Amino acid sequence: MFGASLVILNAKVITLDRRMPRAEAVAVFDDRIVAVGSNSKVRKYVSDGTRVVDAKGKSVVPGFVDCHVHMAGFGSFLQTVDLRDAKSIVEVQNKIRDYIAKNSDKPWVLGGRWDHEKFFERRLPNRWDLDAAVKEKPVFLVRVCGHIGVVNSKALELAGITRETVVDGGKVDLDASGEPTGILRENALELVWRAVPKPDLKSMEESCIRACQEAVRFGLTGVHWIVDSADEIRVVQKLCFEGKLPLRVYLGVPARLLDALVNLGLLSGFGDGMVKLGFVKVFADGSLGARTAALKEPYSDDPKTSGMLLHTQRSLNRLVLKAHKAGLQLAIHAIGDHAIEAVLKAYEKAFKAFPRENHRHRIEHCSVLNPRLIRRIRRLGLIASVQPHFVVSDFWVFQRVGEKRGRWVYPFKTLMRNGIVVVSGSDSPVEPINPLLGVWAAVAKANFAEEKLSLDEAVRTYTFNAAYASFEEHLKGSIEAGKLADLVVLSEDLDRVPPENVKDVSVEMTIVGGKVVYERGKNAFNG
Repeated sequence: MFGASLVILNAKVITLDRRMPRAEAVAVFDDRIVAVGSNSKVRKYVSDGTRVVDAKGKSVVPGFVDCHVHMAGFGSFLQTVDLRDAKSIVEVQNKIRDYIAKNSDKPWVLGGRWDHEKFFERRLPNRWDLDAAVKEKPVFLVRVCGHIGVVNSKALELAGITRETVVDGGKVDLDASGEPTGILRENALELVWRAVPKPDLKSMEESCIRACQEAVRFGLTGVHWIVDSADEIRVVQKLCFEGKLPLRVYLGVPARLLDALVNLGLLSGFGDGMVKLGFVKVFADGSLGARTAALKEPYSDDPKTSGMLLHTQRSLNRLVLKAHKAGLQLAIHAIGDHAIEAVLKAYEKAFKAFPRENHRHRIEHCSVLNPRLIRRIRRLGLIASVQPHFVVSDFWVFQRVGEKRGRWVYPFKTLMRNGIVVVSGSDSPVEPINPLLGVWAAVAKANFAEEKLSLDEAVRTYTFNAAYASFEEHLKGSIEAGKLADLVVLSEDLDRVPPENVKDVSVEMTIVGGKVVYERGKNAFNG
């Protein structure tokens, strides 16, 4: 018997292998798991060159995978104004002033993650609020959902936004006199992003490295990395080539790059074990927080609006068919029930026109559902890609949609009971990137007791189901001999932790392909 390169003993191994749900030990050789079972079985793989880790009764789980994350955005947000905890517009103003004092060299004040539902004033901030903090520099602050933002007068000027500005799939809010308020919705945000100086490749690389270091610190061995540009794809590949990428990447590419992918003949799955082409990301609507998610009926707390669809049905149908026919996986952002219905119609038309087995197309967020929509999702074989921590952040959801519709917002358990594959992500920087906070939300904080997941079900959405979503369930997602050695050692025995306390569990060690990329108390991964 050969010696293993790494052996973990005295663990509570959550294998997610239905034939052996729990084990005591794991042996790894090179990048693969070679044995799983009892301490006595696995000790046989220990030799002079084996690193032995005594887990001391703590849980070992398959490597977590965040199925919806904006890594470059997360990395850059770590260096901008963070307003997640702001409780008032006055506090926002003070944080802007503090940021400028510490970052006088930066030409723009960027950041956000504010939630006006937490503000004392109970309203959206506007240009005049930001002008009161700073007039000479442009300010652009995006709401936590990413679908609504606010700018000061200087930023409006640089973006060329006036009372005459009209945006397809977006809105520039005007005051009673017809002047822009600085509040921008959906595609109107792009007008400002075009005016913001683009980071050079070096800055983008630094942001991506920082995001990756944070990700492995929280036990992520893989991410479904949603990119914003071709440059970002270039940076990911560069990090991989230089050995600076500590986790596996499944790329989500914006729909505006679809023609380039089709013309190159690339298919989902193109790449290697570290970086693969994944899905084409499409937006069908906005967010509940911004009241731009498209609902069938008006918002309960603002009956003047039902949100907005970002495509006509015809244009969405064309886009979906093009990607589907080209052999590409689709991941379509749809939060409101109207948007989800439009997406289902587009998928149905594409499948009828061009039948294709094992497509594994997805609906991202998949928030406001009903039993009929759930049955259609199951019938079409779609994956529901959810963000469990939204049930914590969206504490106002019943105000937005009312009790009747609120019953069907994020029905995790019902989706699973209907045979739908559910995968989980953070949507970071919208939500914290820590997957254990998502597990905690799913097991302890679901909107209704009957929708709470068991521990194994919640972990599965970040592991085995995540592997299925990237066509890799034969390679990873469970702790079985022959699979990739992507493992996480936790600080506690999860089976003994009450659901409410899962949020307090931390990561001791993150292992990707048999290599320790994070260990508590030691330096972060540096290639």
